[in-house]
Amino acid sequence: MSYRYGEYRDGPDPLAPPYDVRSALDQMGDAVLSGSNPGHALRDLLKQGLPGAEDRRGLDDLLREVRRRRRELRERGRLDGTLERARALLETAIDQERNELMGGTGGPPPGEHTPDPSDEETRMRLSELDGLPQDTASAIQELSSYEWRSAAARRTFEELRDLLRREVLDSQFRGMKQALASPDPAAMERVREMMSELNEMLDRDARGEHTQDDFNQFMSKYGDMFPESPRNLEELVDTLARRAAATQRLLASLTPGQREELNALINQTLSAAGMEEQMRRLGESLQARRPDLSWNTPERLTGDDPMGMGDAVSALDELADLTQLEAALRQDYPGARLDDIDEGAIRRALGRSAVDDLNALRQIERELEQQGYLRRQRGKLELTPKAVRRLGETALRRVFASLESGRRGDHDQVDAGAAGELTGASRPWRFGDEQPIDVVRTVVNGVRRGGGTGTVALSVDDFEVAETERRTAAAVCLLVDLSYSMALRGTWAAAKQTSMALQALVSSKFPQDSVQIIGFSNYARVLAPDELAGLEWDMVQGTNLHHALLIAGRHLDRHPDFEPVVLVVTDGEPTAHLRRNGSAAFEWPPTQETLELTLAEVDKMTRRRATLNVFMLAEDERLKEFVNEVARRNGGRVFSSGADRLGEYVVSDFLRTRRSR
Repeated sequence: MSYRYGEYRDGPDPLAPPYDVRSALDQMGDAVLSGSNPGHALRDLLKQGLPGAEDRRGLDDLLREVRRRRRELRERGRLDGTLERARALLETAIDQERNELMGGTGGPPPGEHTPDPSDEETRMRLSELDGLPQDTASAIQELSSYEWRSAAARRTFEELRDLLRREVLDSQFRGMKQALASPDPAAMERVREMMSELNEMLDRDARGEHTQDDFNQFMSKYGDMFPESPRNLEELVDTLARRAAATQRLLASLTPGQREELNALINQTLSAAGMEEQMRRLGESLQARRPDLSWNTPERLTGDDPMGMGDAVSALDELADLTQLEAALRQDYPGARLDDIDEGAIRRALGRSAVDDLNALRQIERELEQQGYLRRQRGKLELTPKAVRRLGETALRRVFASLESGRRGDHDQVDAGAAGELTGASRPWRFGDEQPIDVVRTVVNGVRRGGGTGTVALSVDDFEVAETERRTAAAVCLLVDLSYSMALRGTWAAAKQTSMALQALVSSKFPQDSVQIIGFSNYARVLAPDELAGLEWDMVQGTNLHHALLIAGRHLDRHPDFEPVVLVVTDGEPTAHLRRNGSAAFEWPPTQETLELTLAEVDKMTRRRATLNVFMLAEDERLKEFVNEVARRNGGRVFSSGADRLGEYVVSDFLRTRRSR
């Protein structure tokens, strides 16, 4: 037994290691931290392609290939090639016949006399040729019963009729031109039988009587006429309907005169072949089953070479495929998914390698969901808590990367207490202790009390707990401006990244703290940690800091024993406040009532002993006056930071505040 080894060519390498979805998540995270939402971030990732996989194309690469192919098709040729060829053959046949009647060169056939132009019959024939209609179809119709004197003209006319027969059938059934390359009556009869059985099969399907066995028997008899090799009736209908629609678009793309002339040629050819009724039934069935196709939309081809009818229909069919493919690859409509992209259309237009690229992109989308990083809620793509934690850690790493060495500090207060790192010491257990049990010291106490003999029986007095370093707990409020001006000034992405970084810092380094992030525009609302990644600015007017401070105050009041930390990120002075009935009042410039109510909440923060630090993202004079008044009343600090250093300022101030506490 011998074996041969070679490069695997049938699709992706089956032994390749699985794709590391974390790199895709990190690339999405860059977009999210830059202010995008998860849906747009995933779309951008799929457009750019797999990170680190240069041999795989993204949607943008495939889209460029589709557009290039469309340009090539549009420049291939003209749609009136069959008409032009038919006219040329008709004129040739008439010229050959007229030349024969006029006694042209070559002499008469053996046994016949040279035609005499003065002969009555000859004059009538010449008159008949001179009186032929101008349009090709009518001329062919009149000449179909004409008895040709010229053998060459007779052959040319038969060539014309054979051309029309093959082109018309090829426009309906791809590949029929090759199947009818020779004018074999048996072949035409087989085509008629095929169409009759096809219509019967469609009728049975409409009545609900069709089976897969019926289709298999049909294909066993006529499968060679369908190079697409459909696997069932639906695939066959789809193929035929797309081609029939392309034929209708071909007619719609011609001038009115050309359309009328070609329509007449088609009907005349089908009638002569005994297929007019069968083709009418088939066309009606196909259009009823696929009304979604573009049946009468004209197309414009700019090439110079005339194309035959079958080739023109194939080009228009492919153009329709490429148009739909382009729309699907853009993925710019609501609810767009990679499953919307027709794999068959990709294969027909760009080949097997493009299908592999598409499947690799689908794997990213699928793996991100299956591995618990993405989920779809009510048709909207969201990051899971697992993904949000990872992005928060990324945001925090970026902030720490810009901090000076030594400013990362923990804020520990060494004191034997309730939580923190183990000190190595232990003490007797007291009711209410939450520290871990020191198992060794507890068992040793029991052994000593029992004298070291027999079974050890523990009592309450034997238990000891491990002492830990105590850390102060803080109630942290980060108030983030979500108003429209944040997006206009380009500061929204920095505010979003800062929020995620602070959330990650508190949850990982200070788990005993209670953090609440509050977004405010015309109203204020608490933002859940899982909501931060998909958060977007509000396209409304109003900076309701008054409402945000009210919510922050309630959070501090729920934690009276915690150290209060309040941080405000904004790019404008308050322009809205909350009325007693719960509605928001917006005015520009801000009213005195808005400023007084907001400053009243600042005074409440001062009475709670909460230091309120403000991070300005703009240099407006009104904003400066307001924050200086806040600092005067509260004793907090004002930072004028650019968007690029906002995270560094906020995190550094938080760490400084926690250490000082």
